[in-house]
Amino acid sequence: MRRAALALSLAALPLLAGQPLTYADGPTKLAGYVALPAGAKGKVAGVVVIHQWMGLTDHERKVSDDLAKLGYAALAADIYGDGVRPTNTGEAGKLAGSFKGDRALYRRRIAAAVETLQAQKGVDASRIAVIGFCFGGTGALEAARGGLPVKAVVSFHGGLEVPAGYTPGPIGAKVLVCHGADDPWVPAKDVAAFQDEMRQAKADYVFVAYANAVHAFTQKEAGSDNSKGAAYNEAAHRRSWQHLKDLFREVL
Repeated sequence: MRRAALALSLAALPLLAGQPLTYADGPTKLAGYVALPAGAKGKVAGVVVIHQWMGLTDHERKVSDDLAKLGYAALAADIYGDGVRPTNTGEAGKLAGSFKGDRALYRRRIAAAVETLQAQKGVDASRIAVIGFCFGGTGALEAARGGLPVKAVVSFHGGLEVPAGYTPGPIGAKVLVCHGADDPWVPAKDVAAFQDEMRQAKADYVFVAYANAVHAFTQKEAGSDNSKGAAYNEAAHRRSWQHLKDLFREVL
């Protein structure tokens, strides 16, 4: 009851101006962005936001700001490294692929963001979630697979492929997958394999497929042409954000 009351009391909190936050994974410097709710009474839950394949952009910063307005402390993570930003989709594909090919490294970068957020003043280290978009959606699922100390993970139009050689183990975090029903980049076989993985892991998961939505449906910069395989969908964006809020109200 206390958590529910706290979540409601924070619903209308103003944003404490977001700002860059430098942290590290070993010797690798990372350049993130943190947004905190202003005037919160007591410690608040935290959310790590993982970027899409182009790296940390205004999209993830805005998501972090929106989460802070809901009463959560949010850290937009930097997976690639300070100053490492693709300049085109070719470079983005190679860079994202290097992390998808090294899941241990990807999990370590996510863990660094989780630990950094837990260490922020006013954050309840026991109430952390991870969300991500596209490449970052894959990362959110890796946080669950890797057993990171998080209560929930949310993947928005993320890759669902089960890592090669991975044997599903118990998953403790609640899992929400927000998927474009017509996403050409996530084949039906990946959806089926992912759902089998969740069953084997005895995970508490929700899988939602949004009609007429393709890849990148939360990102306005993707345009509106579904035939390109990636496009913004207002209804899917709005509904998926509501699903996130419902999960966080329950879990955080």
